[in-house]
Amino acid sequence: MKFLEILDYLKNQDMTMTRYERDEWDAFVAKTKLRIAFPFIHITGSNGKGSTAHYLYEIYRAEGYKVALFSKPYFRQVNEMMEVNGKLITDEDFARIFTLREKEIKAGNLSSFEIETYIALAYFNEQKPDLAIIECGMGGATDSTNLAEAIPVLSIITTVSLEHTSFLGRTVSEIARNKAGIIKAKAPILVGKLEDSASDVIKDIARKRESPFFPVDDFHNERYEAPYYHFDYRPYGDLRISTPAKYQLSNAAVALEGVKILQGRFPVKEASLRAGLLASPLPCRLERHQNIILDGAHNPEAVEALMESLVPLAGDKPIHVVFASYRDKNIAVELPRIGRESKDITLTTFASPRARQEEDYLLYEGDYPFDPDYKNAIASLAAQFPEDIILVTGSLAFASVARTYVTEGLKR
Repeated sequence: MKFLEILDYLKNQDMTMTRYERDEWDAFVAKTKLRIAFPFIHITGSNGKGSTAHYLYEIYRAEGYKVALFSKPYFRQVNEMMEVNGKLITDEDFARIFTLREKEIKAGNLSSFEIETYIALAYFNEQKPDLAIIECGMGGATDSTNLAEAIPVLSIITTVSLEHTSFLGRTVSEIARNKAGIIKAKAPILVGKLEDSASDVIKDIARKRESPFFPVDDFHNERYEAPYYHFDYRPYGDLRISTPAKYQLSNAAVALEGVKILQGRFPVKEASLRAGLLASPLPCRLERHQNIILDGAHNPEAVEALMESLVPLAGDKPIHVVFASYRDKNIAVELPRIGRESKDITLTTFASPRARQEEDYLLYEGDYPFDPDYKNAIASLAAQFPEDIILVTGSLAFASVARTYVTEGLKR
């Protein structure tokens, strides 16, 4: 198939939030003998897994390793999910690898993410990286990145909070158990700051699988001096990351601890570690364009972290919010939290079958107006309040489409 035809096929096979089991995927893996033939770090978590993966990727690249990265979501093109040493997979390689197993893919009725996982792993097998960073899509036990026979050099669970409860579990401990599915026998597991109910579950599973358990350490002496956040993380002093987002300190700390754990197998010099942390941050993580800030906070934990970073950054400037969310997100908690420290909130929607429409905000329109056109909502606020802060948030997918408008279409 041609590349554009494959993109159409992937769109039709998007089963996000409709199918969460792996029978078809396991059958495909067995039939094609798909395996992971390279060392890899496996990352899951409710928040922060993408940024943690990004920091690890850049640190090991700075040291000179050949490093692969599989992560989601993408912002413009699906190729962004798969890269090796800063180069995205080409359209030609993407199409070639799909076509090699087109018959089995279609017969197996694979979801778009399962197909993307297959293409990434097959491509990385060809590229033979020294190390790959593999980010889960959702959960862990049922995620397509979790191959039964593949043993990571390190598993990481960044955070655990209530999310995707219809698929992952109704409690934090149930969700933790699902995410702990990436823990493999005797492979070390690193965890971020977790509630006891989550940490206890993961510790128990790690013990049963004889997997060394490592909790992240605390960072210290954090301070923001534009354009960097400075902090200490033992044994390093005055580390810097290129962002005003305080919540990224937690993700950087997890990455640093991961590097320490693997230092014997994948040595990294301090200079490389510092250089990797200074790499450009991922888009839509407190990303600023003049007075407009884009952030992909998509659950209560992320919204809390966003507001803790944004309020000091805004200073005495009022905050106006444009908010769009997926239907499965807990806006009953998110909107009041944002509302506590914002001047106003405009609800909106965007082009996604999962996005909330006006009727999905029915209970909240008494407090927050709805504008069906997010571009109009952003432009109106930007024109009306050129000196205030305009926050665009509610979903990473929404922040990404709004980013294209803000950077390419919004006339100032």
